[in-house]
Amino acid sequence: MLKYAFVCVVLGVASSPVLAQDAASGEKIFNQCRACHQVGETAKNTVGPVLNGLIGRKAASHDGYSYSTAMKNSGLTWDEATFADYIKDPKAKVPGTKMIYAGLKDPAKVADLTAYLKQFGADGKKAP
Repeated sequence: MLKYAFVCVVLGVASSPVLAQDAASGEKIFNQCRACHQVGETAKNTVGPVLNGLIGRKAASHDGYSYSTAMKNSGLTWDEATFADYIKDPKAKVPGTKMIYAGLKDPAKVADLTAYLKQFGADGKKAP
């Protein structure tokens, strides 16, 4: 019986969806974000805030950007799960956000985009 339980657990783990993160793919996905956001050492706020150092950052905290009241009051801190939930449907996650984006629904693309963004520290330097 114990052998059977072990096999079931191993098969269950092996068949569960695990999303690998591909930063190179995420860079291509970020191209659709570039109209409003920048990353890197020379990044500046434009229509949207700079996304350097996003993961781990408190929402509405990047200096020099005029955030919506909704984002300021959201109480969010950008970890991977919160960002994934937000980017799927920004207006559902933070009603009243200024972000005009229909959302990125594909979990693999969200994971890749997250991997790309995670490379950039708060100073805009890309981790080796």
